[in-house]
Amino acid sequence: MPEPLTDRQQQVLDFIHAHHRQHGVSPSLREIQAHFGLASPFGIQRHVDALTRKGALRRLDGKARGLLPQSHPRRGALAEIPLFGTIPAGFAVATEQEEPESYISLDTASLGVRPNTKLFALKVRGDSMIEASICDGDTVFLTPREPRPQEIVAALIDGESTLKRYLVQRGQPFLRAENPRYPDLLPAHELVIQGVMVGLLRSVN
Repeated sequence: MPEPLTDRQQQVLDFIHAHHRQHGVSPSLREIQAHFGLASPFGIQRHVDALTRKGALRRLDGKARGLLPQSHPRRGALAEIPLFGTIPAGFAVATEQEEPESYISLDTASLGVRPNTKLFALKVRGDSMIEASICDGDTVFLTPREPRPQEIVAALIDGESTLKRYLVQRGQPFLRAENPRYPDLLPAHELVIQGVMVGLLRSVN
């Protein structure tokens, strides 16, 4: 009998399956790391090693995208996720709440979230999160909840919108880019977290 997967291992496997379906290739370790918003690739490497040992994945040596799923993923619910325009991954800019531009149909299992999780999407503009493997033109998926330190968030800082990493120092929250060209952002009056990033979609042209 196959060894059962942990919840996180199943989430990683679901994401690898979904990426392969959408793009025709498996994700790299860095893309899996970015999808789950982790600061280090070592945790993902442990999950991949466990999935390989349990027979859920096969790895092609020497290939950056050599992860081959060996079994059908658990299916989630197909959700219609509203896309609310763009969010700056650069300097914060003034924004107004809008109606959705469109909707993205996505299997929630590929994001590793429960089928009834409230989700929304934003198109990334800019390069301030490039070292977290979030590029200009990517689409990020977020859920509205309280953030934990180190998570990537969409935020209104003093009324201006941006995508950054959420940090807390001496009890004070602030935002940090993943690009040394951009300074930390400390709220003068107000910091409102609109959503916590749970996944990313990249178009391959």
